[in-house]
Amino acid sequence: MSIADRVRYPDFLSRIMTAEQAAELIAHGTNVGMSGFTGAGYPKALPQAIAARAKAEHAAGKPYRINLWTGASTAAECDGVMAEAHSIGQRLPFNTDPTARKAVNAGEIDFIDMHLSHVAQHAWFGFLGHMHVAVVEVLGVTEDGRLIPSTAVGNNKTWLEIADKVILEVNTKPPAKMEGMHDIYYGTAIPPRRVPISLTHADNRIGEPYLRVDPSKVVAIVETHKGDRDNVFATPDENSNKIASYIIDFLAHEMKMGRLPREMLPIQSGVGNVANAVLAGLLTGPFENLLGFTEVLQDGMLDLLRAGKMRRASATAISLSGSAYKDFEDNIDFYRSRIILRPQEISNHPELVRRLGIIAMNSMIEADIYGNINSTHVMGTGMMNGIGGSGDFARNGYLSFFVTPSVAKNGKISCIVPMCSHVDHTEHDTQIIVTEQGLADLRGLSPKQRAQVIIDRCAHPDYRDQLQDYFDRARQQGAQHTPHILREALSWHERFMDTGDMRAP
Repeated sequence: MSIADRVRYPDFLSRIMTAEQAAELIAHGTNVGMSGFTGAGYPKALPQAIAARAKAEHAAGKPYRINLWTGASTAAECDGVMAEAHSIGQRLPFNTDPTARKAVNAGEIDFIDMHLSHVAQHAWFGFLGHMHVAVVEVLGVTEDGRLIPSTAVGNNKTWLEIADKVILEVNTKPPAKMEGMHDIYYGTAIPPRRVPISLTHADNRIGEPYLRVDPSKVVAIVETHKGDRDNVFATPDENSNKIASYIIDFLAHEMKMGRLPREMLPIQSGVGNVANAVLAGLLTGPFENLLGFTEVLQDGMLDLLRAGKMRRASATAISLSGSAYKDFEDNIDFYRSRIILRPQEISNHPELVRRLGIIAMNSMIEADIYGNINSTHVMGTGMMNGIGGSGDFARNGYLSFFVTPSVAKNGKISCIVPMCSHVDHTEHDTQIIVTEQGLADLRGLSPKQRAQVIIDRCAHPDYRDQLQDYFDRARQQGAQHTPHILREALSWHERFMDTGDMRAP
């Protein structure tokens, strides 16, 4: 299918140009809002043209950097290539690219880590500065100038509304039959004119299938024909399967005790191998007629839809392995009626997470014995990826799980520590911690009670005695509400520094 088939709005055909020509429209120091959410729906051509321009400008002794705002992470051909060309000055709100990560941790890129539900509204409020250009991947343009969203919606609605100029990358690779899968809600407003969002069930549709744009803003159309990042998920290992089984047993017990309805509440799952293993565990679990209300639809949720265990899934992006994407493409008619893609200001909205009673499952780097969670920083200083949407769901979910293997680096490092080296989620937002060792239900427990449960049920046996000794001695001195020996809590992390094992990649 050619770009002329996808761009059905005649006035835009005269604005088709190369990526290199479009890159010339983005000046040094520009605030650029790009599409992209967790390796899906990001521009494929323009970032590489920006990187090439940056290298040429630098070779000529001229500065060239842009400030990059997205929905979440993109891919090596977007974040990676621009970071390698030293063309990113500021980055928000989330990144998983290793080249960009090194630049962040070297201080070259000013990285702003944000809750994903905050990004669109902070941009609207003017807290982030002025957006000069939006670069948005779409699947096409309708006859009346509306935009067909791609595999990720993210913050695209907001970028199109607030940017001075818009560059559209029309990607002819994803199936055209995705048209109609999206639900773009235009009822949000700036305080004090906000009204409740009328979403009362996870599978409600409350918007329209298309993104809107002022045609006069569109200064360039660039054609691409390339798929999203191929997300490779490892086959669930023994530890991941154990974590999944603990969660499924816990949910079944909650249902038996009447604390969960017989028809399971909607499920949110973070990104990664452990999260995908939990979804795989639900395939053989006792629950039927499931609903997904999450940020990213991964392979595991696609499997649940295909097996009939999940009736519908709501997300802001589809981020799949190559084989799963082929299944999605081959069976697009089946999935189009079962998947709803929304803006992330809806998929991550705290009001909706609380109203719908979402069961949230997210990963972490480490947890301390009182239930504080570090999701983002290695050794307290090295940024890994960012907080993402975990905070949106953890604080507001009906149930909130944080999961991790109990040790890292082949057992050299405990993921349960006396005191987190960095805190993203306080003990007040943590209900349940799960490792392959067991599950710690922290609801209704005081700090000292939480500590004992976490040590007993989640810590690896190689570290359990050390953690218990620390806790026992901490209780013998100082205040008794949350006992700590600060110099020892810090040295727990420092003893790994000489090996380099805990440093960010």
